[in-house]
Amino acid sequence: MKVNFPLFLARHIYGEKGDKKKVSRPAIQIATVGVAIGLAVMIVTVSVVLGFKHTIRDKVAGFGSHIQVQNIFAYTQAGDYPMCMDDSLEQAFLNTTGIRHAQRYSHTQGILKTDDDFMGVMLKGLGPEYDTQFLQESMLEGELPAFSDSATHYPLVISKTMADKLRLHTGDRLFAYFIGNDDVKARRFTVSGIYQTNMKRFDDNFCLTDIYVTNKLNGWRTDQCSGTELLVNDFSQLEEVYPYVAEMVNHTQDKDQQTLASQTIMQAYPQVFSWLGLLDINVWIILALMIAVAGFTMISGLLIIILERTQMIGILKALGARNNTIRHTFLWFATFIIGKGLLLGNLIGIGIVVLQMKTGIVTLDAQTYYVNEAPMELNIPLVILLNAATLLISVFVLIAPSYLVSRIHPARSMRYE
Repeated sequence: MKVNFPLFLARHIYGEKGDKKKVSRPAIQIATVGVAIGLAVMIVTVSVVLGFKHTIRDKVAGFGSHIQVQNIFAYTQAGDYPMCMDDSLEQAFLNTTGIRHAQRYSHTQGILKTDDDFMGVMLKGLGPEYDTQFLQESMLEGELPAFSDSATHYPLVISKTMADKLRLHTGDRLFAYFIGNDDVKARRFTVSGIYQTNMKRFDDNFCLTDIYVTNKLNGWRTDQCSGTELLVNDFSQLEEVYPYVAEMVNHTQDKDQQTLASQTIMQAYPQVFSWLGLLDINVWIILALMIAVAGFTMISGLLIIILERTQMIGILKALGARNNTIRHTFLWFATFIIGKGLLLGNLIGIGIVVLQMKTGIVTLDAQTYYVNEAPMELNIPLVILLNAATLLISVFVLIAPSYLVSRIHPARSMRYE
């Protein structure tokens, strides 16, 4: 069986235990630690950014869905403009490629009034088909009511911001006033739940009730609504799904001859998604810096090891070893160091990510970052890709320094101390 001599020799050198007092052992340890810290930082950085982006994205989409369909005047003018959502239009939405759910909502503006204070709000009415998973996850007190489009007990779900300002708790009753063209309508609501998303634009403005309530306040029929929210099967495919919806909806008319229009959640909240997009630049900068640190550490370590092994290199050349054989030996040696560094880096990086995911030990200011704790998401394929990229790049940058062995002369090197 043919033996890979450079690999055999590199494994023998790496496994030596008799030269611990020499320079190479500290150099190997420093290079190993450099690779480990670099990979750990990259894993944590990518996990934080992925977790942060997906958490904020889900918060925004939880309140605004993935695609919104409304009366075209709702995008261009102030006020409430209804669209007709009948069974045929709903079925057309559900038959569209990539769409998994369609849900109605209605808006109306009002004022919540207690004995001591008042607050202007946007009342969002939800139908019985509304997907409440995100809202359930955001509840702090009480519970979500069974939203209805045919009757109501005037339930109200408010944010913690509203509850704190108006000093309300679940079970409390309060009046809300709605100003129309000719009159003021008063309705008495019961607080059934308190939510918190930490998204200021939602928590400061939106409270939830039955779509029956908002439709009655707006003077609309039961088949009318402010808009329809569409949920896609996979958010990453949103840009591919949306053209089908736009082609079907934009500039078409409902049965009331109202022109419809649509937009994605990214079009509705461009500032938020532009800000999240900037995080990718930070990730690339950190990845480049960490790989550069690991690469320079490995270069320094390899040069030290080559210089310390000058006598061995001279002997190998005297015995007929070629420069390429010796170069490959040291590249294999460096690969062993990098491999150990990658193993330690994975243990440290993944350990930190899992610890944060389980305990939430690192907390954040929710008013600034929209979350109470640093969100992390462990993406195994991405971790494997980081390992492969670190290994390949680190070995690649060592190719040039490894040519130093060709400058070593056998006769002079065997007298080298």
